[in-house]
Amino acid sequence: MSKSSPRRFAGRSTGTVTVIEAKVHRSSARNARMAFILTAVIVGLLSAVVAASSIHPILAVFVGALIGVPTGGLVWLLVRIWPVIRLLWWWTPETLLGILLLTAWVQLANHTPTVVTLIVVALVVGVPAAIRPVRKQVVAWTWCLVVRHRLRVCFAQFIIANQSGSLPLILWARPTPVGERVWVYLRPGLSEKDLEGRLDKIAVTCHASNVLIERASENNAAYLRFDIKRREVLTAHVGSPLVDVIDPSAPVSASPLTVPTALDLPDVTAPTITLPAQGKPDSKKPVATTANGSKPAASSASPEADDVSDWI
Repeated sequence: MSKSSPRRFAGRSTGTVTVIEAKVHRSSARNARMAFILTAVIVGLLSAVVAASSIHPILAVFVGALIGVPTGGLVWLLVRIWPVIRLLWWWTPETLLGILLLTAWVQLANHTPTVVTLIVVALVVGVPAAIRPVRKQVVAWTWCLVVRHRLRVCFAQFIIANQSGSLPLILWARPTPVGERVWVYLRPGLSEKDLEGRLDKIAVTCHASNVLIERASENNAAYLRFDIKRREVLTAHVGSPLVDVIDPSAPVSASPLTVPTALDLPDVTAPTITLPAQGKPDSKKPVATTANGSKPAASSASPEADDVSDWI
């Protein structure tokens, strides 16, 4: 739905101010017409069948038509004005905030003197601006409102939507320690992988450092979460409470600490193994064994040992 003015102002012709894209306008008209026909036929037939159980079938048809046509007209109206409803949804926080501020100003001006009104306005504006934590929260929530519109610009300018031109539904946003987090519901025609290749452009449009995307639901791939990062909190200087515990007047030891780095082998005593001097080992004496529990081999210098030549 576009509105143009061919008049000239100060020697220049005015351009076209587009509220709703022509593609979206045509798509909503087509969907509204189909919704009216389907709703009117289905609701009319169901109403006629129910009414036929108590009245004449011909009268039941008229009753079904009287119920189905208005119901179809209501559905047609909802589908037809859906682009306008979506536009109002994008500006809902700003609209409600403006109405609230305007109502508060009117009530304050009508029930208080001018001096009191100015003092109250100065306190309402000055106190949040002077207190740093309050000021940071106000700035953070303001960025949340801005980011929702910047994401909408991304989807409208360089992210391909579906053939009907309907944009994803930007739900809500909240501040995080590094920026903002926005939840978005995609329409058919877009996926998470389609957006991953355009994260740098989204970051530029949102005036951020970088942007991350991940699924917000394991069961629904269309429900995504955008993390807009503007700063890094891990590089900030954080005060430690241990500084107050340390006594600066306490003496500091000059000798460095000795940290063991390896095992000192000379300090380990190796087990000793005793072997019989000569002859066959006495069966009554314990036979010395090696470290792994096996019997030691016979010494080649023993006269009782077998001669190798006997086996050749």
